[in-house]
Amino acid sequence: MAQVKRIRRNVSGIIVLDKPRGFTSNAALQKVRWLLNAEKAGHTGSLDPLATGVLPLCFGEATKFSQYLLDADKGYETLVQLGVTTTTGDAEGEVVERREVTVGRPELEAALEKFRGEIKQIPPMYSALKRDGQPLYKLARAGEVVEREARSVTINRLELLSFEGTQARLAVACSKGTYVRTLVEDIGQLLGCGAHVAELRRTQAGPFRLEQAVSLDELIRVQEADGCEALDRFLLPCDSGLTHWPLLQFSEHSAYYWLHGQPVRAPEAPKYGMVRVQDHTGRFIGIGEVSEDGRIAPRRLIRSA
Repeated sequence: MAQVKRIRRNVSGIIVLDKPRGFTSNAALQKVRWLLNAEKAGHTGSLDPLATGVLPLCFGEATKFSQYLLDADKGYETLVQLGVTTTTGDAEGEVVERREVTVGRPELEAALEKFRGEIKQIPPMYSALKRDGQPLYKLARAGEVVEREARSVTINRLELLSFEGTQARLAVACSKGTYVRTLVEDIGQLLGCGAHVAELRRTQAGPFRLEQAVSLDELIRVQEADGCEALDRFLLPCDSGLTHWPLLQFSEHSAYYWLHGQPVRAPEAPKYGMVRVQDHTGRFIGIGEVSEDGRIAPRRLIRSA
């Protein structure tokens, strides 16, 4: 008997998921996509399986703007295990070395000071970065180590929340591309005892915070009780990740030409940069960029329903 193909729903918006431990970002995305029965979906940058917390998931037209969330600053809380280094820099890896921990709070605070602001990081081998088309983690699992170029990242906040025994809890606010595992390993190396990430929880991704996030268990409960349409209440607007951008409202005439790919003028437009655009009814219709002549050039457009 032929299997009936599931007809996906054309839904658009962002769900801020509190990703559970043990899921890859893509596995979490596919699970929520299935629950929502959504036609199109994408996530906004990977969280390690060990990590939990804020993972914005984009559906439908919102996938057009996922890149801008990928570029956003992030916030984390991490539990650092001092005295133990692992192959992966976190609790998922095999123990490489154990050392005695003789440092106290003053030494740890002094070490943290050296990692605030702009720093250089060498990406870990256990990462999704690619070399000749192969993710580094695949090479690492095969026992290969390749040279990686150091990158500049910015640590906007690095605060010691607690320190007990050989474990420290840190709050981290950082730029895109920062590896907390590498940050923790580098701190451990500076202290001379080594360290790895025992727990990692993302508390913020761009404008999205943990308080907004919904658990996978809650989504499953609602879907099982009331069906996939009931999950639509968790969808945030497509432009909710871009609320720090200026918002322009076009006239009906300007919106028509802009939606057909033509730059238009807007009296209240800023002198440069990216903007969100609404039509005369207040509907979000896409993002644009202010060109040198002051007109708003369309960059990504929302498909009309």
